[in-house]
Amino acid sequence: MTVRTILSYPDPGLSMICEPVSSFDETLSNLAQDLLETMRDAPGVGITAAHIGVFQRLFVLELSASQGPLYYVNPEILWASDETIRHMEGSVSMPGATDEVERPRHVRFRYQDLSGNPHEEEAKDFHAVCIQHEIDQLDGIFWLKRLSRLKRERLVKKWQKEK
Repeated sequence: MTVRTILSYPDPGLSMICEPVSSFDETLSNLAQDLLETMRDAPGVGITAAHIGVFQRLFVLELSASQGPLYYVNPEILWASDETIRHMEGSVSMPGATDEVERPRHVRFRYQDLSGNPHEEEAKDFHAVCIQHEIDQLDGIFWLKRLSRLKRERLVKKWQKEK
């Protein structure tokens, strides 16, 4: 397992749409382990393969130590509630920068595990926010794009000044 270099905002790779994973092999498992180590080192609660410059549809979440890491391959949101939640978000690619983002409170999604087995689950509240945030990244939508133009410009200016 290796801690990989994380792309830093505004790297163009953070706007790339990731390709579906087609090989469920040792290479994928090793990539997933590298993602976990890189996320823990950052630190963060979620990271996509795109964050380390590998443009495949894979991400890992670790929402609690007791639950352990959760791996999602080729995830896709099937349904999102009309009810929303506001939550502070940020990115391992933009350490220290956070702002409140509004997203659906509840989602149903499907994905494959590291062996290629299909799963369908529902997530609520913080878990739902994380799922949507990481799937956005796999779709080339960096979390800042969910902010108003004014909020985004202020946050980027402040972050660049502090960096």
